[in-house]
Amino acid sequence: MPDIENIPYLSEEALAGLGITTGEVIESIETMIAGSARASVWSAPKAVIQPGDGRYMMAALAAADNPALLAVKTVVLNPRNTDRGLPQINGLVTLLNSETGLPAAILDGNWITAVRTAGLSATAAKHLARKDSAVAAFIGAGVQARSHLAAFADMFPLKEVRIFARGRANIDLLSEAAAALGLPAAVCASPEEAAGPADLLVTSVTYSPELEPFLDAGRLKPGAFAAVTDLAAPWKKESFAALDRLVIDDMAQEAALPNKLAPPETVSGDLAGLVLGKIDGRRTDAERTAFVFRGHALGDLALSGLACRKAGLVD
Repeated sequence: MPDIENIPYLSEEALAGLGITTGEVIESIETMIAGSARASVWSAPKAVIQPGDGRYMMAALAAADNPALLAVKTVVLNPRNTDRGLPQINGLVTLLNSETGLPAAILDGNWITAVRTAGLSATAAKHLARKDSAVAAFIGAGVQARSHLAAFADMFPLKEVRIFARGRANIDLLSEAAAALGLPAAVCASPEEAAGPADLLVTSVTYSPELEPFLDAGRLKPGAFAAVTDLAAPWKKESFAALDRLVIDDMAQEAALPNKLAPPETVSGDLAGLVLGKIDGRRTDAERTAFVFRGHALGDLALSGLACRKAGLVD
């Protein structure tokens, strides 16, 4: 039996220090997707609790035979955390050996969520975005905006960053992240001003029951790609009909959940279909494309397993 009083814990600082690259994250996600097609990797639809007081509680489950890991990520979003001086979203990833069920490691869930989410977007963007994308725009400027900026800067010849958000502190942090990459950042007065010239658009608006949709997919410029990380809450969902290709993360998960990310008739398929070549990626430079997603448990497993390998905790 393992020493359960000394289960390895990888903190946010430890995870950030592993030097994991965007290319490694994409490769790990695509490997897990391929394993799922071979029935050696499995995931379950996420479970959600919404008490009705603004909190959003979520659990995601995925497992693989190689590496022999089972990942359970648990997350709580609470807008009231801001008044406590805490991030609105906090969580953990618990890893077990998928053969024995014995504990393998515990990982900081905030870092995993940020990097995994950007990794899923990056995997979709590999197939759906223009290779010459130069202008990245962000609606929302929090952790997800910064993780997506880092990922997209690794993949595309970015020349400009555009920002529309409400929190001054987050705007400043995202602007500083852009400056560290040598990119000018324009803070915009409206979402239209930010998104209009964008080749890559990332929306990461914090969930709120009172949020009124304000983004129109029909106003994206020809050739644009949107990574929609926020359950599409700020989007006018009827406008998704204007897209040439809309991909979600997992069709099985979508079928099991009542509140649809997009009108079913606008959905072209899921990330597995895209990666495995079952649906087309970008076909022309003028197509408007989008990846709209809830969060895929395979992404949590892929990144957690990669982190544990880099840390020397698993083979």
